[in-house]
Amino acid sequence: MAKNRFLGEFELLVMTAMIRLGKDAYGATIRAEIESRAKRSVTVGALYATLARLEDKKYVFSRVGEATPQRGGRAKRYFKITALGRTQLDKSVTAINRMLDGVSL
Repeated sequence: MAKNRFLGEFELLVMTAMIRLGKDAYGATIRAEIESRAKRSVTVGALYATLARLEDKKYVFSRVGEATPQRGGRAKRYFKITALGRTQLDKSVTAINRMLDGVSL
């Protein structure tokens, strides 16, 4: 499959936010985590398009939680990184770190 497929910047942010959030990683919390930590605005459409792309690549999977009255009876969709996703994330972060080694910004 995607042996050396490096992740894009936004994919890195999304997957890192998911790791930080653990079992609480769903659309709204992922978006808030990126906006808070990366100081980058995130549209709902861009986030869900990226999550769908990562799921298609088998880098993340999702499950539907229970419907809640607070959400008008709608359920949250929770996301988690797969082993393949963690491998690809590690490869991408390693490549970035190697490029930055010795660079003065």
